[in-house]
Amino acid sequence: MKWFTSVFALLLAAMAAPNVAGQCLAENDNIQHTKADNPLSRNRLYKGESIFTLKLLEAINAATPTENIFFSPYSLYHVLLLMYFGAKSDTEKLLRTGLELHWTEEKPVIWQAYNIGKKSLSTRFSNNKDIQFTSIDKLFFGKHIPVEECMEDKFFEEIEKLDFENEPEAQRVYINNWVENATHGEIKDLLIPGSITRNTKLAIANAAYFKGTWQNKFKPEDTKKDIFYISNERQEFVDMMHVEGTFSHTANEKLACHILELPYNSEDEDARVSMFVFLPPAEPNALDKLLARLTSSTDILSEVVGEGITRRVDVKLPKFNIEKTVDMKTVLDRMGMGKIFENSANFSGFSKKEQIGFDEIQQKSKITVNEEGSVAASSTIAFSFRSSRPVDPAIFHCNHPFVFIIYDYSTQAVLFNGVYRQPE
Repeated sequence: MKWFTSVFALLLAAMAAPNVAGQCLAENDNIQHTKADNPLSRNRLYKGESIFTLKLLEAINAATPTENIFFSPYSLYHVLLLMYFGAKSDTEKLLRTGLELHWTEEKPVIWQAYNIGKKSLSTRFSNNKDIQFTSIDKLFFGKHIPVEECMEDKFFEEIEKLDFENEPEAQRVYINNWVENATHGEIKDLLIPGSITRNTKLAIANAAYFKGTWQNKFKPEDTKKDIFYISNERQEFVDMMHVEGTFSHTANEKLACHILELPYNSEDEDARVSMFVFLPPAEPNALDKLLARLTSSTDILSEVVGEGITRRVDVKLPKFNIEKTVDMKTVLDRMGMGKIFENSANFSGFSKKEQIGFDEIQQKSKITVNEEGSVAASSTIAFSFRSSRPVDPAIFHCNHPFVFIIYDYSTQAVLFNGVYRQPE
């Protein structure tokens, strides 16, 4: 059985920067630890991630306005969150703002939220036969780096020591193998030769892997060649999948688009994951207008989830693959976070005695969509935002560009995000 697979891996390499003295998570982590046991902390953390997701989508789209887009805001957010735990002074404030962590100024509270989320993830999906989702964080420190004791205590599961100084090439291969194993062989050779040197102090990595089957599968025999309208001037034939079934569907006036929820099969209520497809009208610049509306409201995702009406829908969508490598340093600079890569950045929370700074961040991601697994959909129907229920079945045919997200109900987090403009 061929399932849908979506795989991401992100790695950030660290080089030398000025040394500045500082504390670990807080002046007294143990005193503040009792404040961290807030059941709402994880929800607040992922609420911040959902806002970050839309800003990230806006920045990536601005950098690649004519290409297909696919990335994991979840993966990037986790790497930046680990950077935040080691940041001090103005760098800490910059990351707190960029990661939407303004709901608290206490790092132990955020660390607790991170820890709760990590344990919840392993519990929710560990025994789920329908959906696989794993997200693994790593702090690969150089063997000679004197890591702060409290960091080693709080991140003992994430920290691993490598001999960058004497065997940089071997450590590059080791990290690539770790990524490949963590993503079940989907992401290979992430780091090119020379990307790890004897001057590397720290590499922060996240590898996320997702695999699931549709609740309503597409029959392979119903997949036919059909036209995909890239623009009024450009059309190409694609393998178009087709199914008629019961889905949650709505026409959203604020976004001026139709939205379809494509749930993944899961018997466990705590492991509900769905793809949401945002389909603009088939008219010039409709995708750009949708992206502008989508990224202008910080609460729009929470508004549209659960908004749909359950009804019969006739769905057509292309069968596709997207594989992308994104220079996130450029993207983060567009988001106002470029100073974390400057020499003046302060990451003394990782080590008071060693100079640590970051100069590169990249993400490689891959998605395969087929009849068994994930689908992104697009429609050519006319828009009439009526309050009355239209005649069944609704038509949701994906033959022009659309936006899609993969959404985890439990954390209310966007795991993956994409824009499908054209067949690759």
